[in-house]
Amino acid sequence: MSDQRVVRPTPISGFPEWLPEIRSVELRWLDHIRAGFERYGFASVETPSVENLDVLMAKGETSQEVYTLHRLQADAADDSDARLGLHFDLTVPFARYVAQHFNDLTFPFKRYQIQRVWRGERPQEGRFREFTQCDIDVINVDQVPLHFDAELPRIVHEVLSGLPLPAWTININNRKVLQGFYEGLGIADPLAVIRAVDKLHKIGDDGVREILTGPAGLTGDQAAACLELARVKGTDTSVVDDVKRLGVSSALLDEGLDELGFVLGSLADLPRGSVVADLSIARGLDYYTGTVYEATFDDDPGYGSICAGGRYENLAGQFIRRSLPGVGISIGLTRIFAKLVAEGRIGAGRTCPTDVMVVVPAADRRDEALRTAARLRGRGFNTEVFHQAAKVGKQIQYASRKGIPFVWFPPFEDGRPHEVKDLATGEQTEADPASWARP
Repeated sequence: MSDQRVVRPTPISGFPEWLPEIRSVELRWLDHIRAGFERYGFASVETPSVENLDVLMAKGETSQEVYTLHRLQADAADDSDARLGLHFDLTVPFARYVAQHFNDLTFPFKRYQIQRVWRGERPQEGRFREFTQCDIDVINVDQVPLHFDAELPRIVHEVLSGLPLPAWTININNRKVLQGFYEGLGIADPLAVIRAVDKLHKIGDDGVREILTGPAGLTGDQAAACLELARVKGTDTSVVDDVKRLGVSSALLDEGLDELGFVLGSLADLPRGSVVADLSIARGLDYYTGTVYEATFDDDPGYGSICAGGRYENLAGQFIRRSLPGVGISIGLTRIFAKLVAEGRIGAGRTCPTDVMVVVPAADRRDEALRTAARLRGRGFNTEVFHQAAKVGKQIQYASRKGIPFVWFPPFEDGRPHEVKDLATGEQTEADPASWARP
């Protein structure tokens, strides 16, 4: 035995990893999501895992959530790494990307981005420190047509409907409705109220009321009106009239109601109840300025949002002197997938992608096995060759344990035919690697 110290392998909280049979399912989901985004003309981009800290800190995220880079053997004279951090979402890096490549892009620019992100928060159910987000955004010069606000939830509805998920709902609101309503009440700091209302689903009416009448400085009547607005919910444009009946008015409120009504009307053909106008949805991030989205599981709304996003007016403005508004939505793949894995709702996939395993009859016939595998790969079959000459039973057992469906036997002697065995049926037949077709 070596004297080398053995480090006991232990999982790191908040950083999920899967066995091959689960990872193969996740990869199929990623392919499905990617295909759904591309059906609507969104192009893939990828940005570095790190951004300058001044980029990450510019739009309302707290420094406590950003992982910064620091080399173990850091040079005190070179602190360049200390000015870099791992990105906590994909929207801020996308804004920087658009500004940097402004002259090379065609606008409106429609992109999707599927990458890992990192947040230094306390791990708990549904919250991870490393996870995969699947984002789509549309960004344009000066103005983004409102119909994109309706197209994005339509895409997400189509994508999520193609996955084996428990029932879910996309909730939609408009920040202009909230801010305009609060301004109509004479509230001096509408954004503070929006942040408080965003906690409604976590701390309830009493908790929000305490914030509103305490730190936010609202009167009891103002707080009551804010909570009354948050209770408005509906599946069609009738919610616009419900808000108007509350008796508060402002130009910004009217603008927000018009936009909300347009989005709801554009999505009216989707199954009833799959999209709901929920005036309690606020999205606490400061950069949202119009339509906001938040999807949750119907049977577990407290689990957290599985999809979220919204419209932002000038997120790229810190990088370029052009107005570049956008609208985006993100599917929280890891949050969704981890829940279903934990609940046993994800059926195991294949432990490896191999279609055919070629047996090595003997050491002196390994070259024949390699040639056979090359011909099968050339015809599109994922093929591996057993790693050594061994008893045939041992080789078949290896293929069976890995879930490989077919075992190929090259000629054990010159002049003998090739044969293939279907491990599902046990049938073994002669076959030609140049013409064999998988049953």
